Amino acid sequence: MMPLIYASPGEENIIKKVGGNPEVKRHLENLGITPGGSATLISIMGGNVIVKVKESRIAINEEMARKVMI
Repeated sequence: MMPLIYASPGEENIIKKVGGNPEVKRHLENLGITPGGSATLISIMGGNVIVKVKESRIAINEEMARKVMI
């Protein structure tokens, strides 16, 4: 397992675990980032991470991306 931030851009990954406090986990789940789901790293720019989850592109900060394990 490794944090999403270290994934290769464009490669689809399966989310194994979502860490962090309950508030952070809930926020990520509301965005569609859940264990068993897929996420594709699109880009990292200025501390923000663009991730494709399901059919949507979302932006999360680098700290949150480090809590998503693939």
